[in-house]
Amino acid sequence: MQHQFEVHGMTCGHCERAVIEALQNLDPQASVRVDRAQNRVEVESEQPRETLAAAITEEGYRVAP
Repeated sequence: MQHQFEVHGMTCGHCERAVIEALQNLDPQASVRVDRAQNRVEVESEQPRETLAAAITEEGYRVAP
């Protein structure tokens, strides 16, 4: 399943890696693409959207509704 999130607070490469690792910890098979300039995270995963959003939020970033 393809999920797109608008994520605010990512300011550097470390932020990108933190989001990618958080999502891949939930689903090691997940394909994650981060576009920090556009505040966009795209995830191909079978995990529910809410679970993925919670993982991003737990890293300290804000997911827009």
